Amino acid sequence: MTTLVWFRQDLRTSDNPALHEAANKGPVLPVFILDEPDQSGEDHPLGGASRWWLHHSLAALKRNLPGLVFLRGNARYLIPHLARQTGVSAVHWNRCYEPHAIERDRDIKSALKEEGFEVKSFKASLLYEPWELETRAGGPFKVYSPFWKTARQREIDAPLSAPRELEFLKFDEGEELENLKLLPHSPNWAADWQDLWQPGEEGAEKRLRSFLKDGLDGYGELRNRPDRPNISRLSPHLHCGDISPGKVWHETRRRMSQDGALAGDGMKFLSELAWREFSYHLLYHFPHLPSDNWRPAFDAYPWREAGDDLRRWQMGQTGYPIVDAGMRELWRTGYMHNRVRMVAASFLIKHLRLDWRHGEAWFRDTLVDADLASNSASWQWVAGSGADAAPYFRIFNPITQGRKFDPDGIYVRRWVPELEKLGNAHLFAPFDTPPEVLERAGITLGETYPHPLVDHASARQAALEGYEAVKQAGQNAS
Repeated sequence: MTTLVWFRQDLRTSDNPALHEAANKGPVLPVFILDEPDQSGEDHPLGGASRWWLHHSLAALKRNLPGLVFLRGNARYLIPHLARQTGVSAVHWNRCYEPHAIERDRDIKSALKEEGFEVKSFKASLLYEPWELETRAGGPFKVYSPFWKTARQREIDAPLSAPRELEFLKFDEGEELENLKLLPHSPNWAADWQDLWQPGEEGAEKRLRSFLKDGLDGYGELRNRPDRPNISRLSPHLHCGDISPGKVWHETRRRMSQDGALAGDGMKFLSELAWREFSYHLLYHFPHLPSDNWRPAFDAYPWREAGDDLRRWQMGQTGYPIVDAGMRELWRTGYMHNRVRMVAASFLIKHLRLDWRHGEAWFRDTLVDADLASNSASWQWVAGSGADAAPYFRIFNPITQGRKFDPDGIYVRRWVPELEKLGNAHLFAPFDTPPEVLERAGITLGETYPHPLVDHASARQAALEGYEAVKQAGQNAS
């Protein structure tokens, strides 16, 4: 039996059930389709950073699967047409969980079955299907802790090996990868990213081995330190499917079994992997999560107009060094440390009082790991409008956050070099620094480094006053 294998968010050969089963049946036709937003119905298309990663991940997959075919267009038309054109007997894919993808895949599966093709879809991008885990009362989880408590009791399937031998169905009508036009140009803002990242299956496995060897020890505490290397940096690989969450899970458990001292750090890391799962759980059950406040009372919040404040936040010119460091790291690398993401997001929402959807859109465009589910759920978590969200009145103080989590100023000095000569005592609040200290450090506020966009205490009070409208709306609704 010859099988068309449709690759999407599973750009790997190992632990790929769609490819694994197809290879056991006979020849395969591996296909990737760049399903353009105007044809797919996608309201939240891949951003520029994710497209850069996708290009290089596809290039890596092509090296492992020489028969891989690239196409662009409407998958609703192309998959059935390609199945008829090539005479395959079956079509396989691994499931996606974004709302537009669910609808698209359902339509394609129905069309193929009507024409007599065998169609199979598989779980490959998640540890648990979103419909598998339910509360005791039935229905989806809305709070992370009981979700994690239930999830960690489930057995996770052992990862599948890559097929040892593959026979490819010959097809000569595909596109060259370069013709998909995934890479930036004029300007090429990602010119040096290949020195920072290695997209693809090999790069993902290297990253996992390196993290488990050198980064897992101390993860529970040090993951909050942007100046330390105790983070996995696996999120972009999971986003594109260079590696499966199942493989990450099992390799982590294996490392924990080798060294009992790593048990606590290992479980904390696995719980972070489960937060990704919880985000997909929410997206599946609440498909408007990327666009609508999960808590409708937040529709009453009096957001400010974005104006120039949004642009200054995006460019790392807020006048708060820990925020600016994070935003500049994002722009330069396509990545931001998770602790700093929370601080930067809180600043946009609660200091500038700008709608969280502005931040979600910017992160989606600039992060190499911009999962629709994780990005949306996390922004709503910070805003207080989401499921199991941080209380709105929890407003990060960017000064104390910097002092606590970058105590030696290593992270800030790396990304905000104009402040590198400022001592630790003043580094996170240059606007409260004596003029003579600023002068000795070569800093002129408003020229070499910006004045703060807002005063922390005043901004906090304004945010809390705005929240009164949300509370009133919630009371009226009840």
